[in-house]
Amino acid sequence: MPFFEKGSVRIRYEEAGSGPPLLILPGGGLNSTVAFFSTASPFDAVATFSDEYRCVTMDLRNAAGGQSSGPLEPDRPWDACSDDQLALMDHLGMDRFLVLGFCIGGPFIWNLIKRAPGRVIAGVLAQPSGHRPEKPDQFFETNIKGWGPALHARRPEIGMDAIETYLHNMYSARADFVFTVSRDFVRECRTPVLILPDDSPPHPYAVAMESALLAPQAEVSMFPWKDPAERIPLAVRQIRSFLRAHRTRPA
Repeated sequence: MPFFEKGSVRIRYEEAGSGPPLLILPGGGLNSTVAFFSTASPFDAVATFSDEYRCVTMDLRNAAGGQSSGPLEPDRPWDACSDDQLALMDHLGMDRFLVLGFCIGGPFIWNLIKRAPGRVIAGVLAQPSGHRPEKPDQFFETNIKGWGPALHARRPEIGMDAIETYLHNMYSARADFVFTVSRDFVRECRTPVLILPDDSPPHPYAVAMESALLAPQAEVSMFPWKDPAERIPLAVRQIRSFLRAHRTRPA
């Protein structure tokens, strides 16, 4: 896979196919890597859509098992990752693009729409992450055990105190809704979105459906859409139809 470098940030990415640009964000939380599509994804989105789109995917900065790296930036955890996504699309000459994201890709899509509303043509949020009030600390606790120590071991110059601050600012200080934007933002959002809900601790059904009900240009899939597995092709067809319907949407 090729690498893109900007300052102290180095991003490992992959391209496949040709056609309208489609940024595909893997799931896996802060350990989001391209390997997600061959190990944990309901379907291989890159292989599925590269017949019709120029697909771009990437390892998240500082993900365990990935090859992207850069500063931690505790004061702007979500924006630092969105910087990488937008910089990669700049590097590849993709001014406007579609985006499909799994899990943590949901909050990232909302942040991309907020940061660059004229560039995101439409977004597909599959099993999106969100805040669950009955488990307010689940993302902090999961990552302080499953992500932070591995990062500190690889890069001892990043202390656990900085990692705790990073996770607090990313999740605990934003412990509501979809983490990156407010309900008012979603209510006013004119970018078309398709939401495929899940119902698991990190992917609350209630938040996915609230987002779909609030966003004026939202569509929602059947539920459940990935269990049994025979339903997945139906969901893929809906994603394909949605992308085709909006890929020529004017800025």
